[in-house]
Amino acid sequence: MWAMSCTFCFHYLEPKYNKWKQHANTIAGANGAGDRLFQLNEPQAIYLDEFSNMYVVDHANHRLVQWKWNAKQGEIIAGGNGKGKRLDQLNGPTDVIVDERNFTFIIADQGNKRVVQWSKYNQQEILIENIDCYGLAMDKQGYIYVSDVEKNEVRKWKIGDKEGKLVAGGNGEGDQLNQLSSPTYLVVDDEQSVYISDNSNNRVMKWKKGAKEGVIIAGGHGHGDDFNQLYDPSGLIIDQWGRIYISDHLNHRVMGWSEGDKEGEM
Repeated sequence: MWAMSCTFCFHYLEPKYNKWKQHANTIAGANGAGDRLFQLNEPQAIYLDEFSNMYVVDHANHRLVQWKWNAKQGEIIAGGNGKGKRLDQLNGPTDVIVDERNFTFIIADQGNKRVVQWSKYNQQEILIENIDCYGLAMDKQGYIYVSDVEKNEVRKWKIGDKEGKLVAGGNGEGDQLNQLSSPTYLVVDDEQSVYISDNSNNRVMKWKKGAKEGVIIAGGHGHGDDFNQLYDPSGLIIDQWGRIYISDHLNHRVMGWSEGDKEGEM
């Protein structure tokens, strides 16, 4: 759309991203930090199913909690038996995948350095051991992708396998395109490209299937609050048009970015 005046011509650029209302509604917690069913304590990742049930990784309460739509309190799905390493316990969980086809919950039990699976029938199983797991994702083939913040890599695992396949990083900690530094949350698209919050590098990386190095999708200009920067990026999602939304943690904002853009939109 063009706006004309006597001597000037202005090109009006519509924003690429829809603007949400700036006053949010609280749907879980907000009753102070605590371990009651109407409270949360350092919530991390969330998962929303097709029925609008929300699953919250309640990190410092060492549990996974389901909040149904308009519920006044949550329901413990996994953990909630104190911090520990028993099969019925969690220790500082950081992420969850809800496998709706098999009615299971796959949890990054970071404090115990393991990935565990909980069934709806309250059965527990260790899927992966001795891994400094943080973020989880699952592709359409059912492979699980796990970020390892200690080894600075992402591997994909077929359930039941003893060893995963390296898909990103694994070349030591660093800021080169074939390296990662404390990778946390991740997303996998339909082409099995992996998008990674490369936390300590303050950037988001995309690694295509079989690639030896990634490309910088967002950030990568040091930590800061300019629109071409991120500061401690964490959770991320991709919409149906391939646009990525990033929780820019220490900037207290959510940024939208399209591949190839030099800067994001708040």
